[in-house]
Amino acid sequence: MIICKSEAEIEKMRRSGHVVREVLDLLRSLVAPGVSTMELERAAEEKMKELGATPAFKGYYDYPCVLCTSVNEEIVHGIPSEKRLLKAGDIVSIDCGVVLDGYYGDAAITVGVNGSLTPELKKLLEVTEAALYRAIQAARIGNAVGDVGATVQEYVESNGFSVVREFVGHGIGTHLHEEPQVPNFGVRGQGSRLREGMVLAIEPMVNSGQPGTRVLEDKWTAVTADGSCSAHFEHCVAVTRDGPLILTQ
Repeated sequence: MIICKSEAEIEKMRRSGHVVREVLDLLRSLVAPGVSTMELERAAEEKMKELGATPAFKGYYDYPCVLCTSVNEEIVHGIPSEKRLLKAGDIVSIDCGVVLDGYYGDAAITVGVNGSLTPELKKLLEVTEAALYRAIQAARIGNAVGDVGATVQEYVESNGFSVVREFVGHGIGTHLHEEPQVPNFGVRGQGSRLREGMVLAIEPMVNSGQPGTRVLEDKWTAVTADGSCSAHFEHCVAVTRDGPLILTQ
């Protein structure tokens, strides 16, 4: 069942979204060669506590951390570790979620370490983030979920990259994952129609190589099947009469 939110509920979700953005802004500033993904984890947990929010991911299906930190070929759900030290030229996707006053916020960024990325990786990050903002513009009353997914797919593939199909965006509200699912591929006009008050977590996951994936033995970390790099950007977006409203801006 798709749950449409009132203006008051969307305002609560905007507040949770602002917490997520503050955490991600902090983490972006901390990404550097030699920093472990567990250091990012500890900083995020401390910042969430400071801002009065509860981590959304920790304990969710027994996930052990407040962040997902996915490096290079890792697509999503990478588990922070003291042993995983970032290196110049790496990319790290940081996915963060919180609960504040009963409402969830969820967003992700991908950051280049030390800014010394290859031209291909720079383009991967630029295309993935641009695909997100193009998809957000498709999140309008009367459009379909398929319009959002097709927007991502068409832009990504026209730039020579591929979209992940096994992991998708989702509705969000008083639960982290609500209906509908929001794939990063699709056919325009197909799927659930977007209505005022729907809130979607739109999150392109884009591979520099082929779209295939596999999950590691930890049962969480998803990686590209061909070892190519992957980028991930995400915003929570409310569908309003005035157009899409980014709640995690």
